Parts: sequence; C-alpha cells; structure tokens
Amino acid sequence: MAEYGFYHLTRTPLEQALPKLLGRVLGSGGRAMVLLASRERLEAIDAALWTCADPDWLPHGTPLTGHAEHQPIWLTTEDATEAGAPNGARFLFLLEGSESARLDCFDRVLDLFDGGDEAAVQAARSRWRAAKAAGHLLTYWQQGPRGWEKAGG
Repeated sequence: MAEYGFYHLTRTPLEQALPKLLGRVLGSGGRAMVLLASRERLEAIDAALWTCADPDWLPHGTPLTGHAEHQPIWLTTEDATEAGAPNGARFLFLLEGSESARLDCFDRVLDLFDGGDEAAVQAARSRWRAAKAAGHLLTYWQQGPRGWEKAGG
C-alpha cells in the first residue's frame, strides 16, 4: 500500500507549492509523475515549472515532448499502467482532484488540493475515505507559517 499524503493548500497557490515539493523528491533521488485532470492545466503547470524560481531547475517532460523514460518528472493526464509510471516514478502527485486507479504502483502519493475551494475540500474528503478504506497509510499536511505542518492521519 502506498503512503498517501493529503496536502491542504491554504497559504500559496498550487503553482508555488508544487515546485518545492517536486524539488524535494528530486533532491532525494526520486522521480515523480504528476497527474492532471486536463490538457490546459498540464500546459499551465509545465510553463510554471520552467519559470519557477525555487527550485530554479526542475527537469520534466510531457507526452508532447516525449521520452518519458528520461524525465525525472513526468506531467500527464493519463493514469499509470499496470507496469507503473512511464518514467519509473515511485512518487505520484495528484492535482486538482485527479484520481489514479494505480496507487499500488507508487510508494508515495501526494494529493494537493485548494483549501479555498469548498468543492475541492469536499472531494478531498471523499478521496481520504476511499484511500482509508483501501488500507493506505494516510497523512494530512496543511500549510503553516513555516511551511508544511503534519496535522494528523
């Protein structure tokens, strides 16, 4: 079972929070797959990762650029297959309500949701219940004054 962390965005938008989390994954030698709900959001996140200042370098690719196996970060709207992520990632980022039927292919799942959007909060609560029922180890993180604070699980 994957370790499944819910990341409640309350202080910064996704475009600022995501690069820092991805930077931690890369810093630990990991690879990440980022699952998005739409092509438009994939393109927006792709642009945000190329222009972010902290960290200033997040090598990544998309189905448009190809060569998933060479990409430490893979942005996609397609779920992993039975074989896992196309780039061999063990970290899965679920953004803006996206869901995966292949959580078992990952060691860690990070589900980021906007705390200012009540519908997003309610949807995250539903995903929490489903992940708990499936037996995943759950953690809940909320943005605090000094960064991410573990608030329960």
